Amino acid sequence: MADQIVRGQELARKAENKLCCCCVFFASNNEDAAELFRKSANSFKLGKSWDKAGSVFIRAAECHMKTDSKYDAANAYVDAANCYKKTSKKGAISCLNQAVTIFAEIGRHIMAAKYCKEIGELYELNQDIEHAKSYFERAAELYEIEDANATTSVISAN
Repeated sequence: MADQIVRGQELARKAENKLCCCCVFFASNNEDAAELFRKSANSFKLGKSWDKAGSVFIRAAECHMKTDSKYDAANAYVDAANCYKKTSKKGAISCLNQAVTIFAEIGRHIMAAKYCKEIGELYELNQDIEHAKSYFERAAELYEIEDANATTSVISAN
């Protein structure tokens, strides 16, 4: 496990160096850094260093956002949330909220709804029924949007 954490640290350092070089604005640097951050986070996961893995997945998401790879960014936030679930429901909720926002923005309403439901379940575990209810309702609205779009497509085709 310790060797995975060391490997994760090395990969994270390489990723940061990609971002710190003089060509900060080139998309390829952010893409390369995002990939290194993802590998780093996976090493931290293998080392069961959940908080570190979560924070590194967030760095990957930030790199994806800089290259306008919103789908990849949202998935990186979900990966971070899955790590934070082991240590911090609050951290998991925050990352899932980021993912929901991005998925909704790019029209992936089913994905946004799925993660709203998951946020609701996390609030439910914390006995925060008001927040849970709010997220369950939002999930339902997002599912309805997608069903409405599917119905509209069928009607338009006829």
